[in-house]
Amino acid sequence: MTDRAAPQGRRVALTFAVALAGALAFRALGLPLPWLLGPMAGCLVASLSGARLHGIRPLNDAMRAILGVAVGASFTPALLGDLAGMWPTLALMPVMIVVIGALGVPYFQRLWGYDFATSYYAAMPGGLQDMLLFGHEAGGNLRALSLIHATRVLVIVVALPVLLVQVWDASLDAAPGAPIRGMDPGQIALMALCGVVGWRVARRAGLFGASILGPMIATGALALAGILTTPPPAEAIFLAQFFIGMAVGQAYSGITWVEVRRDLIAGAGFCIVLIALTLAVVEVIWVMDLAPPREAVLAFAPGGQAELAVLALIVGADIGFVIAHHVLRMVVVILGAPLVARLLGPRGRRDERG
Repeated sequence: MTDRAAPQGRRVALTFAVALAGALAFRALGLPLPWLLGPMAGCLVASLSGARLHGIRPLNDAMRAILGVAVGASFTPALLGDLAGMWPTLALMPVMIVVIGALGVPYFQRLWGYDFATSYYAAMPGGLQDMLLFGHEAGGNLRALSLIHATRVLVIVVALPVLLVQVWDASLDAAPGAPIRGMDPGQIALMALCGVVGWRVARRAGLFGASILGPMIATGALALAGILTTPPPAEAIFLAQFFIGMAVGQAYSGITWVEVRRDLIAGAGFCIVLIALTLAVVEVIWVMDLAPPREAVLAFAPGGQAELAVLALIVGADIGFVIAHHVLRMVVVILGAPLVARLLGPRGRRDERG
């Protein structure tokens, strides 16, 4: 083992230990979503205490692939028929993204003093890796973007279960699937094959969110064909929750108190704006009778795609409705954000004047 690998191995071991301690503490205290929020809380507290944490990226992606399989296994011909009826709420998604940007850029630029590139990509509700890549290419502050987006995911994932329980009487105690004992080994093998092959093919094709969307497409095809008839076992979903929660908390590793006072608080403040905007959109959808409020809040909350897929599975929401809206959000942000940034940024304005 090299000198560099040794401390990295210790950091990985520490991360796993802290995440497991958080999950067990949440279970012992009877707190909701212990396998998701427990590792998240444990890693966050450890990071704020100065611990240097480190995860295993391929393993985290493999856990996201489990969610892709779970979503794809829920596909039915009836669900495909329902997609056409989703157009009114799907049409609201680009509008919401524009409003988020219009509110977010001045919030970060004028109130907190970030430069335009950092402010713009901090406001965009896209995937963490994509926004970091775009923001870095535009000259933004990579560390600030990382902490702000991690805070967005963290706050929304923590706030949504509270809203679901207190406002819509959702239950967070239901098992996300049947136990693995007694399941058909052939079906389990098919799901594993869909997860691995779908992920690899999607990654090779350069598909965004390949670790979730690739397995989802592969599994969905077999489910629609009637070949795959079983969702993943509950144990697999719990394992996915654990690693996703750990990844969210671990994103704060190495954070300083200067960053807490600026980046974390700025990100948390913007989350209040995002939650208020989400609830306003949900109210419009409910008044117009376009979708049930529970599905609407899970579909429009600008959190992480994987985390919200977990919540949808746990509360028994219409997973197809939720995922369709998040996929559209990612497509709109990834394709549109860089183009709009060039028009609105200082360089774009100078080019127009020239």
